[in-house]
Amino acid sequence: MNESVEQAPSPWKRRFIVLFILTVVLPGLVAAIVARRFGTDEAVDYKSPTEHFKYGSTGGEHEMGFPYWIWRALPGVCPQYLPGPGYQSLGMIFEKNPDGSERDVPVGTSKRRYQGIDRVFVNCAVCHVSTVRTAADQAPTLVLGMPAATFNMKAFEEFFFKCAADPKFSKEYILPEINRLGGQLDLLDRQLVYPLAIDIMRDRVLALAGRFDWVFKQHEWGPGRVDTFNSAKVIFNFPMQHLHPKEFDAPADFPSIWRQRQRKEPKEMQLHWDGNNTTVEERNRSAAFGTGTTPPTIDTARIQGVEAWILDAQPPAFREFFPIDEALAARGAPIYKQYCAACHGASGSDFSGEYVGTVEPLAKIGTDRRRLDSYTYTLAVNQATLYAGYPWRFTHFQKTHGYANMPLDGLWLRAPYLHNGSVPSLRDLLEPAAKRPKAFYRGNDIYDPVKVGFVSDQPALGGKKFFRLDTSLPGNGNGGHEGKAYGTELSPGDKTALVEFLKTF
Repeated sequence: MNESVEQAPSPWKRRFIVLFILTVVLPGLVAAIVARRFGTDEAVDYKSPTEHFKYGSTGGEHEMGFPYWIWRALPGVCPQYLPGPGYQSLGMIFEKNPDGSERDVPVGTSKRRYQGIDRVFVNCAVCHVSTVRTAADQAPTLVLGMPAATFNMKAFEEFFFKCAADPKFSKEYILPEINRLGGQLDLLDRQLVYPLAIDIMRDRVLALAGRFDWVFKQHEWGPGRVDTFNSAKVIFNFPMQHLHPKEFDAPADFPSIWRQRQRKEPKEMQLHWDGNNTTVEERNRSAAFGTGTTPPTIDTARIQGVEAWILDAQPPAFREFFPIDEALAARGAPIYKQYCAACHGASGSDFSGEYVGTVEPLAKIGTDRRRLDSYTYTLAVNQATLYAGYPWRFTHFQKTHGYANMPLDGLWLRAPYLHNGSVPSLRDLLEPAAKRPKAFYRGNDIYDPVKVGFVSDQPALGGKKFFRLDTSLPGNGNGGHEGKAYGTELSPGDKTALVEFLKTF
């Protein structure tokens, strides 16, 4: 009986198999591993619209995102460039986890896994969330949609610019700090990814520092303010060193963002402080550039989630925190109707009024002109090129010659007042400019329910120093919005009644 004999593969066949594994299978496996490790693009998402607003992505992490563990480490590496311990000293807000520990990133930042590394950058909430305290010994209440009255954006930018230029911005200092914080980087991260990320981040930040050199030459903005459109000029490669001096030192308060639907329906209002756009969605995409997005990287789906929420978001009521003298407020109602309603709406929820959402000529309103002058016709023309080739190309930006009459929803939380935040309280705003405070302190979240504004006469509290705003400096002028038409000639009693009524907004 014959038995079949299996023949061993020939040497050539064995060589072919080995060669196939080495040249096809192994490279393919490596490519798959690399693609999985470095080809991901996944943002951290949140089901709750408010959580998404606080921590959701706009897409800015793609181009501007800081590697997560570098972000965490830098306050420990460069503490000398911060006004106090951590990002909290810049006015950023850290919430608590359910177990009582502090969240790893502050409100107004988002996380995304991109190109093999977790990245962090700011989102819309960094400029539109703050806290309110009824007294120094009371816990702060987080309020979504209000101006970020404690966040110092200029100091935030300067921290990264200065730290990137410091010799300690290197793997020899950053990696040990990451390890101290509990960052358990794997071998690839320790030896390749993070050392390379440190070098890339340093080069990118220093390149930006060169383009934003004008920031260092400006007067301090202080918390709650930003020189909005000079930053936009950098995007279009404006020769910043050759611009007219009147375009600089143009700080403006962060705005509130409640009730956006009523700003587009039944009529479109003129938006931004100077009314340079009439489309909420276009304004939102413009604002997204401040969070590091670009036309190719903007995360439109996630931004639409934020847009949907702010359409009908409402401010908390003053009476949830402090009592209102209803009889006195009732006395103030007809005074408001006579002096304010036509320009600012019938109430904090009724925006009807002949001039609401229209631009008041600067010659009439008389407030500081720096913010208006910083937005030039040339910039408006350049903005019209943004999103060219996209369905949402900008088409509504225009140069105006005044400031827009704003609805007053949540007015009590929008202190300090005027577009540049140069008047600390509503009661002060009802005085002629000569009687308004010449200087006051910004950044305190303790509220003054009588004058209706944040406490502004204290230079420090609990070791934290506040920013002294000098109204004599360029861009800080507190004049305007005065005279008989604006109620500054009312009797003291009528002013008190008007302020009480405004608390109902």
